Amino acid sequence: MRPVVAIVGRPNAGKSTFFNRITRTKDALVDNFPGVTRDRHYGTCTWNDIEFSVIDTGGFSTGDDDNFSSLSRDQVHQAISDSDAVILLLDGKGGVSPFDTELIKILRDLSCPVFYAVNKIDSYEKEDNINEFYSLGIDTFYPVSAEHGYGIPDFLDTLVSTFPASVTEEDTDTIKIAIIGRPNVGKSSLTNRLLGENRVIVSDIPGTTRDSIDTACEFNGRQYLLIDTAGIRRKKQVSEKIEKISIIKALQSIERCDIALILIDAHEGVTDQDVKIAGYAFERGCGCIFLLNKWDLVEKDDKTLKRFTENLRMAAKFLSFTPVLTLSALTGKRVPKIFDVVNKVYDQYTTRISTGPLNKIFERATSRTEPSMFQGRRIKFFYATQITTKPPTFVSFVNVPDGIHFSYQRYLINQIREGSGLDQTPVRLFFRKRHETSNRVSQKKQFVPKHQKRKNRSFRK
Repeated sequence: MRPVVAIVGRPNAGKSTFFNRITRTKDALVDNFPGVTRDRHYGTCTWNDIEFSVIDTGGFSTGDDDNFSSLSRDQVHQAISDSDAVILLLDGKGGVSPFDTELIKILRDLSCPVFYAVNKIDSYEKEDNINEFYSLGIDTFYPVSAEHGYGIPDFLDTLVSTFPASVTEEDTDTIKIAIIGRPNVGKSSLTNRLLGENRVIVSDIPGTTRDSIDTACEFNGRQYLLIDTAGIRRKKQVSEKIEKISIIKALQSIERCDIALILIDAHEGVTDQDVKIAGYAFERGCGCIFLLNKWDLVEKDDKTLKRFTENLRMAAKFLSFTPVLTLSALTGKRVPKIFDVVNKVYDQYTTRISTGPLNKIFERATSRTEPSMFQGRRIKFFYATQITTKPPTFVSFVNVPDGIHFSYQRYLINQIREGSGLDQTPVRLFFRKRHETSNRVSQKKQFVPKHQKRKNRSFRK
């Protein structure tokens, strides 16, 4: 496994900026006011050909300034216990803080290496600002600037030199799962339930999750990456800058996932925003699973699930192939079944059909129901092939691509599903033009001017 390094420090010390600097990303939210980061946020850093995981944590404070202070402290403690090394980031402009003293007391008892970096030291002339930190009883401080990169290379050289010599590569066959939905439908509760620990902060207050939180896990020998996202509100209800960024990052998580778990509050029923969020996943082309959370709160009879599913299918017709699973993230009922459904959808999502069987499907489909003529021309299908997976994507070469009605395209997609067993994954089908005489030698002898013939003979000599 890769070494894990946690970045800790008091609020607004620049931990997220430092995280983005060394991971060369903009994954962690950054703003001028303290408390932007609340959960643990994982990233990957590569330095001197050595790869390691980095954890960005919320600001550590001893008071209860808001509803999340104590929860953020718990996340910091958990990150420290999960790490092979810890970086305490100090504020070179703000000076020594009581929070720094409290954190140092905790870090002194650790068996893993601890590195004390003083941030916001932008140049050699400003390195004198670290002198007051020696009052904390630490021998070595590293002057760095997360914003400008000053001192970062030397610091990383020292950090990676403490790692074990051999590091195993991460399994590349990891299934990326994004948990998406409206605010307060139980996304973080589901993440914690799937992981078996309080990995992310859970609160009844909408908007608790701000970052998209990545966590690797294993279930029955298969590797997964769970991505807990911020709740996606309607645009007109989003006012704060930080919430707008959170929603953008949630949409980016849909872009990079294999499977989207679309969480719906079954107690409230299906809303227009649920359907809109499902539309985001459909447009991205990722595999989808509808999860009806809080099913234990729904008053049920023998046909409740059937009615709910029919309403959901009617509202989101574009995802008629998507599996539906009822559960309770609070009690854990049916939560383990999620991985079984994910595996089935993912296997279809990565399926590749060879050209022979695929063309037999097209031959049967087009002979059973021919497409309508277009401007007096009969549409001819030459052959079809699969061009990619994730999702399975096919291209069919025809003489008049523009003449194929979308309803006939949908018919062919359904025939592909029926003939190949792809009943729970998105399927894409495109049409490209091919002339009937393409790739054939014309039987008519082409006219070649005499002077070109002479040039050709001269060239051959």
